[in-house]
This record gives sequence, structure tokens and C-alpha cells, in this order.
Amino acid sequence: MRALTANRLIDGEVVFWAKGRWVERFADAELFGEDAPAEAAEAHGKAQPTLVVEPYLIEVVETDEGPAPAAYRERLRALGPTNTPQHGKQAEGGHDIAVLSHSTARARASGGRTKLIKR
Repeated sequence: MRALTANRLIDGEVVFWAKGRWVERFADAELFGEDAPAEAAEAHGKAQPTLVVEPYLIEVVETDEGPAPAAYRERLRALGPTNTPQHGKQAEGGHDIAVLSHSTARARASGGRTKLIKR
């Protein structure tokens, strides 16, 4: 599965694509299967340069408690400011925040956005 994410231009908030609009919580994100048109959503997101900065697709895995981003970096982004649990999405809490906080996955998604330099 995959989800589309970006940062909102006006305030830097991490946002996720959900059926034609940007939402702040990962739990509300639209998840795309292997055969779903995720690239079409990504193209539409990139066509909104005044709303978000650099939208891209992330890998999502199914955990025992629900879906969560596969990469550690993306889980941190979805939790919202991580300087203290009293700020942002962590302070709001909820089942989706608990899933993100307790899920484990690899440090970097396979075929991730960043290509490592081969020497």
C-alpha cells in the first residue's frame, strides 16, 4: 500500500491526500493498493504548488493495530512535532496516534525517495 504526503506551504504541517483534498492526520489518508492510481493522485498534488511542497508517495504497511508508514521517518512526520508529546498531533492523541507510536518497521523504505550513492 502507499499514501501521498507533503508539507502544507503556509505552515509546514505534514498533510496526506484523501479523495481530492489534503488532511492533517494519517488515519484519514487515502491508501492506494498496488493497482490503484496513486501516481494520478501524486500528479494532482504536484499541480497544487501554492498549497503544498513536494508531494511524494510513501510505503504503508498493515500492522496488528492498523496501517502505518513503513519508514521510521514517515512515522515521525505523521506524529507531528516530536520535540515533546505535549505538542501537535501527539497531544491530541487517539487510536491512530497510538498505532503510529507503537508500530515498528525498517529505518528506510525500500526504493525510497532518496537514492544512495554507490561507490
